[in-house]
Amino acid sequence: MKDFVFSTEKMQDMKQSIKNYFLEEWEEELSDFKAEQFLEFIIKNIGPSIYNQALADAHTFISERIEELFGLEKRI
Repeated sequence: MKDFVFSTEKMQDMKQSIKNYFLEEWEEELSDFKAEQFLEFIIKNIGPSIYNQALADAHTFISERIEELFGLEKRI
């Protein structure tokens, strides 16, 4: 599987979200370095499971839509 690649802007947004979460939930202020390390851990270790679940959900959705198409078939 190909590695996850995010734009610099998206990475900055995600790091800021992590920093905001830690501050709001645990009253802990993270440095950019710690937020980046945490984000890289999430992407490497948890990201693939989220990605695989998204693929499975998309497969289920598309399969259901294909089955609906066969319901439109005209009887001869």
